[in-house]
Amino acid sequence: MEEKLRLDKWLWAARFYKTRGLAVDEIGKGRVLVNGQPAKPARDVGPGDLVTVRKSDPPIEVRVRGVSRVRGPAPVASQLYEETDESVTRRAHAAEMRRLAPEPSHDYDEGRPTKRDRRILAAIRGK
Repeated sequence: MEEKLRLDKWLWAARFYKTRGLAVDEIGKGRVLVNGQPAKPARDVGPGDLVTVRKSDPPIEVRVRGVSRVRGPAPVASQLYEETDESVTRRAHAAEMRRLAPEPSHDYDEGRPTKRDRRILAAIRGK
């Protein structure tokens, strides 16, 4: 018989979420898909299933390689899944775009308004 485990337990054991409660909340919000379909926490997952976790942008797509009923150390948990090549490529591209993005603070050339600037602005606004 093929080994299967509840989705919320698998996400917890694979260390995607710190607690099963958090996993249940995220599944309920539709942020976790199994084989491209919205799932419920009690949905059984087993080896070969494709799980999409939208924790960050872009989402992480992993293929289930195994199940574990206990939450072990991170190296053991990482053996429960394998990230798809497309997911790795998308995450690397997103990281590169973030690295190349301009620093938001560079938009403020003059810095914060001084007290005098704020008085002038208040006078213009009629306060």
